[in-house]
Formats: sequence, structure tokens, C-alpha cells
Amino acid sequence: MNNIQNEVSSKDIIIFKNISNIDKFNFYEYLSVMIDAWVWISWALESVTDKIANPYFKQRIKELLVFISSGDSLSKAMKKDPNVFSQHEVSIVEAWEATGTLSTSLLNIANNLKKRDELQKKIKWALTYPIIIFLFLLVAVIVVLTYVIPAIMPLFENAEAQLPTATKALIATSNFVSHNFLVILLFIFTVFVFFVWFKSTKTWKERLDNMILGVPLVGKIYRNYILANISSSLWNLIWAWVPTLKALKLVGKSSGSYVYEQIFELVTRRVEVWEKIVDSMKEVDEEKFYFPPAFLQMLSVWEKTANIEEISIKIYNQYNREVEYSLWNLTKWIEPMAILLASGFVIWFAFAIFGAIMKITEVIS
Repeated sequence: MNNIQNEVSSKDIIIFKNISNIDKFNFYEYLSVMIDAWVWISWALESVTDKIANPYFKQRIKELLVFISSGDSLSKAMKKDPNVFSQHEVSIVEAWEATGTLSTSLLNIANNLKKRDELQKKIKWALTYPIIIFLFLLVAVIVVLTYVIPAIMPLFENAEAQLPTATKALIATSNFVSHNFLVILLFIFTVFVFFVWFKSTKTWKERLDNMILGVPLVGKIYRNYILANISSSLWNLIWAWVPTLKALKLVGKSSGSYVYEQIFELVTRRVEVWEKIVDSMKEVDEEKFYFPPAFLQMLSVWEKTANIEEISIKIYNQYNREVEYSLWNLTKWIEPMAILLASGFVIWFAFAIFGAIMKITEVIS
């Protein structure tokens, strides 16, 4: 016990304090295998710690081991570290501890985290290409405005010709960017910091969520991603015999969306007065924007048949496919948009330069 406390107290300096879904997936899967082999939970945690590569997560697991060595159950120890272990995970572990099938619950949490991570990776990989295109386009524009235009500007300044409007606008833009480059960077950084700070408030969380959900193509991807996570989380909680009301609240909190969290709070209040889940969703979302008809239809089948596992898997698979299709559709539109923007700048540049050259040629001749 003292050795564990000394090991935890002698913490190394850790810069990056983030824990990925894969880190937690490995933790729960390793722990499930060890417990399934009838290894004591404290021994299992010590063994798992050696297999975790993330130093920050390893530190948190050691603290978890201290609580368990003091007599806490795994779920009670996890509750003491809410920044690492979500209420969703704690509730599943707590429910299955009572039945003696802890390894099953840990494996289910691991699989749920793996599904979520795979879905996030699909979105990141799909958005990487268009982001790179726009970054290259931005760099090209900055190079032209800060290096190319200033290099040929003396030619225009020494000429007595009346320059075209396109040329004047290009020179003015170049002067502004060249002379205020650091100010522009500082402004962008300030806006970014202000945005990060402001989005942590409840009002702006809701506005930001609604704004993203309302953006064409992007909003559909975001909504389908949330619905896929909801179906997976709901199955895990209900299958672990977590009470329905508590499960609904936890599903909202684990959705990753402030708007959906608020919606599930409203749904839970209606279910508390003995309304059905699907009927409550329809009342809260009359326009069927947050819960599409297909989602409600499949969920109503679950309510009628109580076949939560099969229906949840079908809902997850459907919205997983919807995310993939929406991502393909988004990337299909972004490439021509980037080409259109690049073409617009090239045409502006060409008109400005060749227009000025023609005016200068007329004066000389």
C-alpha cells in the first residue's frame, strides 16, 4: 500500500494530459481478460498499468489502484476520477458488479469505445484531404500577395498610366497583408482564443451545436455521428440493466453534443410520467430534425419487441453508413469549391497584371 502511494506521489512531469479512446479501449479490454481469468482486481490493475503506453493514463490508473487497495470497489474508485472515467462507464461497471459479471461489462465498454474511435477516424481521414487543399490554397495566396506583388509593384508605381480597378485592388490587398501580417495573425489568434473560451459557456455551446447541425452536408455528418453514438451507448446501458431514466440521462451526456444533452433531459422528464421513449422524442422534436423518422421507427420496434441488442446494432450500422455516405458527398463538393476559389483568384490576378501591362503599353506607344 505504501509502495503504491509513494509511486503515485513521485509523479513525473507530464505535458500532454489527454486520454484517447484507444487508450481506454486497451485498458478495459486488458482488465476484462484478466478478471475473466479470475485474477484479483488489484493484481489485474497492476498488470494493466505495465501495458498502457500513455504516461498520464498510467498515472491515473495507479491512483485508481490506491483507492481499490483502500477498500473501494472498481466503480466507486472510478467515480473519484470523473475527468477520466465518464458517468456512462461508471454506471455500467456499477450495474455489473452487483451481478458478478464485471468482465462482460468491461468488454462491452471497450467495444463501444472502439466503435466510437473508428467512427471518429473515418471523419478525420475524410476531412484531411479538403483541409490540405484549402491550406495549400491559402499559402499560395499569401505568397502571391506578400512576395510576388511587391516584387513587380515598382513597375506599376513608375508608370504614368491609369491602372485598372482590378490592379488597384490587388495592390491595396497586397499592401494591407504585407504591412499588417503580424496584426492579422494576432487577430486570428485572439479570435481563436475567444472562440475556445466562449464555447465553454452554456449559451454558446447550444448556439455552436445548432450552427453546426444547420450547415449543409456538415450538419448531416454531425447528426448521424451523434445518433450512431447514441444507439451504441443506449444498448450498453440498457443491456447492463441500468434503469431507463438514468440510461437516458447518461446517453445525452455521452452524446458529445450540448443540444442533444438538453433534448434527452426533456425526454427523460416525459418518460418519468410514464410516456414512451419514442413518443417523448416526437413531442420534444416535432419537426423530426434531431431524431429522423427512420431512427424513431427502429427505436419503436425496440420498445415493442424489447430486442435492444439487435435493433441498436442495426441503428448503429445504418447511421455509420450514413456518416460514410455524407463524408463522401462532402468531399465530392469541396474539391470543385476549392478549384472555383483558386480559379477566381487566378482570374483576378491575371486581369490585374495583364490589364496594367496593357495600360502601360498604351502610354509608352
